Amino acid sequence: MADKTVSAESGSTLRTLLNLKPYMWPAERGDLRMRVVWATVYLVVSKLVLIAVPYFFKWSTDALVGDHARTPPLPDWLLVPAALVIAYNLVRLIQVGLNQLRDALFASVGQYAVRKLAYKTFVHMHDLSLRFHLERRTGGLSRIIERGVKGIETIVRFTILNTLPTILEFALTAVIFAVAYGWIYVAVVAVTVALYTWFTVWASDWRIAIRREMNDSDTDANTKAIDSLLNYETVKYFNNERMEANRFDHSMARYEAAATKTWTSLGWLNFGQGVIFGAGMLIIMLLSAREVQAGTQTIGDFVFLNAMLMQLSVPLNFIGFIYREIRQGLTDIEQMFDLLDVPAEIVDKPDAKPLAVGPGRVEFRDVHFSYDPKREILKGISFDVPAGKTVAIVGPSGAGKSTISRLLFRFYDIQSGQISIDGQDIRDLTQESLRGAIGMVPQDTVLFNDTIAYNIRYGRFDASEEDIRKAADLAQIGPFIAHQPEGYKTMVGERGLKLSGGEKQRVAIARTILKAPPILMLDEATSALDSHTELEIQAALDMVSRGRTTIVIAHRLSTVISADEIIVLKDGRIAERGHHIDLLAKDGLYASMWARQREATEAEERLRIARQEDDLGVIVRRRTPEVG
Repeated sequence: MADKTVSAESGSTLRTLLNLKPYMWPAERGDLRMRVVWATVYLVVSKLVLIAVPYFFKWSTDALVGDHARTPPLPDWLLVPAALVIAYNLVRLIQVGLNQLRDALFASVGQYAVRKLAYKTFVHMHDLSLRFHLERRTGGLSRIIERGVKGIETIVRFTILNTLPTILEFALTAVIFAVAYGWIYVAVVAVTVALYTWFTVWASDWRIAIRREMNDSDTDANTKAIDSLLNYETVKYFNNERMEANRFDHSMARYEAAATKTWTSLGWLNFGQGVIFGAGMLIIMLLSAREVQAGTQTIGDFVFLNAMLMQLSVPLNFIGFIYREIRQGLTDIEQMFDLLDVPAEIVDKPDAKPLAVGPGRVEFRDVHFSYDPKREILKGISFDVPAGKTVAIVGPSGAGKSTISRLLFRFYDIQSGQISIDGQDIRDLTQESLRGAIGMVPQDTVLFNDTIAYNIRYGRFDASEEDIRKAADLAQIGPFIAHQPEGYKTMVGERGLKLSGGEKQRVAIARTILKAPPILMLDEATSALDSHTELEIQAALDMVSRGRTTIVIAHRLSTVISADEIIVLKDGRIAERGHHIDLLAKDGLYASMWARQREATEAEERLRIARQEDDLGVIVRRRTPEVG
């Protein structure tokens, strides 16, 4: 079982690294590839310069103690201790400058990779089906994308900027030790590096599981926080602030425990690395000290070996750091690449054509559909919506009314049958052209947290300011906007919560007017409004639908009495169809629904009148003087 787990981990890591290749070496950007090349050149040069630094340290030390036996054949002025000290610091400064130049060259490569992956993920999220988004939580998705974007920058940067120089520095150090001091020194360094690397990899793998637990807790806490804030009003309605806080705190407690383990394990990792490297340095320094006493090495050699080991400790430390960062980065972007691997449920056919917009006739032919194979929603639905006519679809809750709008927009594909527009099967069309020909005014209008102008312009982004004003006036929201201090620049708030239900619906109508689609879908557009607002919105909708092929999904039957045809759904089938008067005459399902709604409306009206009379009576009693 353990072997299978390791194999799965390795396969996942390899797959993720292969997915990263286009971002590390962008094929479409030759300028960025040249930056990678030049950054690598400066990287190599900086390591060669870095190797020279301990030599100046050695020579200046030997010069200070008066031992010139092993100093190189340099000019006398350079053998002066002060000159050697200056040269030592100058070389270090050059090495730092080369590193900064390397980082500056590579900065645009890393940021380009971040932008490309973020863009690709964002587009992919919109390509995925409605089913996927209904099953996932927005807060969790946003945190996965946020961590993944940061993770790719870490991986791309450390893979190119640190892995190659670390390997190069090890190789140069081994060559110098072997040539100048013998293979015993190389052997000690090799064993130290091997033990250090093994321990780092082992401890880092142990920490990865802790990191995953911390990420899961973080995602869960973020999901609960966003979900709670998006439902702010519901929380207040039910006085559940304490419950929401406890749920969030429970998730944060898991995060706290995992984060504490993460930092504690890091402490043990650093301590173990220090012990291994310290043991290797101790052996090297003891060997060198013995040879200095024997006269086979100078004090400068002792200092040189110490300086080389101290320099070696930096890339050694980077081995652990690089490995941890890459593995943690892989952990962070693993879920993002899993998202990118999720196939889009609804895709255009290879030979899909744009919709040839005609009169706008909509046809459903023997349509069968189910969200779950075990429960069929639509059971052989067939109806026509002639061009320029209005067809209303009514029925009890769960009859499949809203499913029809989702299928027309092709958020889902039907199991059998056909849906066509002007004789063209929507499965043979591009989704972009299909949805561009249909306008939607939904029951629950959700606006973007931007200005009123932005939300109206969403119907057609190339619209002029004059077009926006005309659409607003036609939707009967122009006067309301004119009375706002900021006018069309008024912010609507999160999901449009600064506007009333009627105002949001008018904005939705305005942007649909601006889109000017040949086909209009009204999905219970007035069911959540009061009677007075409903009449105003209905008047605007009647004007918008004039001359357009319109499908109305209605809850309140009073809004569809003028429809050219009314289709009554029950249990996924068409139970009745016809004009309002004809359906009432049949005394069937539609007639019973109409009677119940009339009774409810009359009861509401009687209650309203009674309340008005009570209020009037209170006012009269207050104004009548007492006699006594």
